[in-house]
This record gives sequence, C-alpha cells and structure tokens, in this order.
Amino acid sequence: MRRCKQRLSKFLLRHGHAFSETTPSGRRKGSWTAAHWAWIRSISSAEKADDDVLAYYIDATRQAMEDKARLERLVEAEASKPRWKRRVDSVRCLKGIDVMSAADLVFEAGEFSRFKNARSFAAWIGLTPSEHSSGESVRQGGITKAGNKHLRRVLVESAWHYPGCSLHSKDLAKGQAPDPGARRHAAKGVRRLVGRRAAMLERGVHKNKANVATARELACWCWAIGCMVENG
Repeated sequence: MRRCKQRLSKFLLRHGHAFSETTPSGRRKGSWTAAHWAWIRSISSAEKADDDVLAYYIDATRQAMEDKARLERLVEAEASKPRWKRRVDSVRCLKGIDVMSAADLVFEAGEFSRFKNARSFAAWIGLTPSEHSSGESVRQGGITKAGNKHLRRVLVESAWHYPGCSLHSKDLAKGQAPDPGARRHAAKGVRRLVGRRAAMLERGVHKNKANVATARELACWCWAIGCMVENG
C-alpha cells in the first residue's frame, strides 16, 4: 500500500500537481483523506495516456487499501481467540502499541517466557548495541540489527509516539480485557518511557538514536508484560 501511494503521489508531483487545500483555520488538509481523494479524481491531463496511468495508480492504491483492511480484520479475529487475547490486550496497554503491533509481538514471540530475560528478548529482535571490545577497551556501536527484522521495525515505529504523548496511562479500547496487574505495569512503563525519552532529548541525543533506545526499552516492557500474563 505504501508503494502504491508513493507511486501515485510522485506521478502527480512529476506532472506539477501538489495537494495544497486548507481548512477554514488555514491548516493544511491531510493526505489520503476524502478531500485528498476528491482532488486526485478531479485531475485530468491533455494526454489520454497520462489519464490512463493515473487511473491505474488510483485503482492499484484502492485495491491495496482494501487488501490491507481485509488482512487487518483477519489478524484481529485471530488475536481475539483465547490463545492470544489476554496477552494481546495486555501488551496493547503500552502507548504506541495497537492491535496489529501487539498481535505481531505476541504471534512472533510465541511464548515470552521462553526468553530468560528482557535483554535476551531485545537481542532476539536486534535492538541491543553492538560491541567491539579488546582487552580492557570496551566500545559499543549501533544496534546489531541481527534478529527479527519485522518486530524491530514495528517497535521503532511505535517508539515515535513517545515524544509527544502524556504520562497518563492509556485508556482501554472497546472489548479490551487486559490482565489487571499487567495494565498497572504498563502504566509504569509509559511514565518511564516518556520521561526517559524527554531526558535523552534534553541531553542533546539525536532524535533517531533516542527513538531506537526507546524502542529497545519498549521491547523490554513488552516482554515483562507478556511474562506476567503467561505466569499468572
């Protein structure tokens, strides 16, 4: 879906079309909204071939969006089964984690308790710093990126929610039934992650580096919450 949207938007940009509609307050309207789609469909070109290409890109994007929605419904149905529901609902108590990302974590991990500690879970995802040491010299580099690439991307994207979110615990969604103890632990995790992210930015840590560090700690909180649910 992202590829289709990229192709469609860049095709329009190459032909000099840029969406610039604003709200009455002067704020720019968002992309892929109803207003944006109405604007796209209103475009016509002097060349029929250009109109044919535009129609193809529109159809491909719409189809990809429908496919994504259908697959998300299948994932939600699977996540609501007794085997997964309590863990998925509990992990969702962390900010930045929705049904899809929680299901990714629970499905991929299988059993969180199979990892002996949070550090080993983060290492499995590839979010631990690399190390180049010799004798008494200890040097750490960037993350290893050696592990579950999909979950690494999910957590890095989830971590971007923390620079602007509040310290308050996350409200429960309709039908969400987490473990009470896990929900309390998730509230502690949110406060910790928000505070640590703010502290890193105040120290001048680059935002991307701070985000990866937040993603690593978020992985550790997910592991802890998952283990709490599995161990009762």
